[in-house]
Amino acid sequence: MAEGKTRHMFAGGNTAEGFFSYYDHILPQEKAERIIILKGGPGVGKSTFMKKIASQMLKEGFDVEYMHCSSDPDSLDGVVFPKKNTALIDGTAPHIVDPKNPGAVDEIINLGEFWDNDGFSENKEKIMSINRKKGIAYQRAYRYIHAAYAIYKDNEALYGMAVHNGKANVVISQVVSEIFDRIGVSEVTGKQRRLFASAITPKGFVNHIPTLITTDRVIIIKGEPGTGTERLLERTILASTERGINTETYYCALNPRKPEHIVIPELDVSITTMNPPHFVEGIRGEEINFNDFVDESILEQYQDDIEFNREESGRLLNKAMQVLKQAKKYHDDLESYYIPNMNFDSVQKCQEAVLNSLLRL
Repeated sequence: MAEGKTRHMFAGGNTAEGFFSYYDHILPQEKAERIIILKGGPGVGKSTFMKKIASQMLKEGFDVEYMHCSSDPDSLDGVVFPKKNTALIDGTAPHIVDPKNPGAVDEIINLGEFWDNDGFSENKEKIMSINRKKGIAYQRAYRYIHAAYAIYKDNEALYGMAVHNGKANVVISQVVSEIFDRIGVSEVTGKQRRLFASAITPKGFVNHIPTLITTDRVIIIKGEPGTGTERLLERTILASTERGINTETYYCALNPRKPEHIVIPELDVSITTMNPPHFVEGIRGEEINFNDFVDESILEQYQDDIEFNREESGRLLNKAMQVLKQAKKYHDDLESYYIPNMNFDSVQKCQEAVLNSLLRL
């Protein structure tokens, strides 16, 4: 039996708007057969629980989508088994998930049932103190990210002033018309799945673009902020929706409302933004450079400011990542209080029972 294929992405991110969740798009309720929501504190084994089940499902030939954690990219926030229309999701803070259709779709497994409550009493004050410090660290990191984005937006405004929108519109219209050639508007509205391909993490900027941009046709768009690269994506999303074609849209790690990559499985087409820091070797395709629509003479007097903005924005993002690393350390400290009080034999039995039920589904 051939092993299943894997894809990797993020369902939530550390953004200029704070922690931003696209958890509702991990597996939409109307499509899901089963969503298992894992509860429990740090160190109870939620990520390991999901990894072990995913590993076995891969061996059984099922494809797996891994939802990585932006606060610790080596950990998981969820796994999806598309052929089973089933997902396991970490439902704890900051991405609290509760059942929307209990019993019909959702169920809760509380791994906290397998810990020794008495073991926490003597460390109550320490746990509460670490939690406070962890919360403060995240708020500081979000302020740095927000500040970096404010400076980034100045470059966006400067380039926006110099771009020739008419020329860009012509190219955008040509690309969209060609992608949807002879496909008429549908009475059925296409669905849009929203997630992140990349994230700002304690380990730096992490992306999983190569596992997502795997279509036969790839259109690569380049361009400085403000040149309108996202307009091509937005027009493509709208055209897909109007034609009843489903899309996967991956949003900017900094601005979670700005699309950066779109995959249209039905048409075997992807459009991907390739600018630093998400430049990926190995992805080839047709290129459209929105910098070609910029009047450089308008920008000449702002070159020093543009360079200053790039450096300051990058410096603030690096500082945010350092603070996220400190928040991760606090999280690890919390785990050290939970792990000794866990009955992992019981957790394993629960994990085996879930795996068997998935294979029977």
